[in-house]
Amino acid sequence: MLTVARLEQLVPQLQEPPLGSHLVTPRRGYLHHGIYVGNGKVVHYAGLADGLRRGPVEEVPLARFTRGRPVWAKSHVPSNFESQEVIRRARSRVGEDCYRLWTNNCEHFCEWCLRGEHRSYQVEALLARLRVLRVTFRFVATPVSPEAAVGASLRSSTA
Repeated sequence: MLTVARLEQLVPQLQEPPLGSHLVTPRRGYLHHGIYVGNGKVVHYAGLADGLRRGPVEEVPLARFTRGRPVWAKSHVPSNFESQEVIRRARSRVGEDCYRLWTNNCEHFCEWCLRGEHRSYQVEALLARLRVLRVTFRFVATPVSPEAAVGASLRSSTA
């Protein structure tokens, strides 16, 4: 699982999260994000939450959002907006159906609602790991000339 954010507050099953809070729940291989809007409801980008079918921004019951998994309120980075403005921003995009895993996912949505920034730390962390792998692969796959290999072999055998 990609864990790229410090999640500070596990929300007890029977406790209501703070209004406008950034909720996170684990999925297979990633973390799913949504905004708590009150009355047991969460606005989230459904995206690939229901398999390979792309889904819109929707308001759903908290239980549907979590699918019985734990949920955390991500609280270590403060919002740039008051909770009612965060909720207004989230609801303003309900029905939008432009999900893109790399550029417009559930975390991009939440970061925009809370901070006005369109970003996904999970995507950024994954891309950074892929860059490291690419550099490592290029280094490992760099061909060595026969002359260099023979020279290295001769140097090691005389030592």
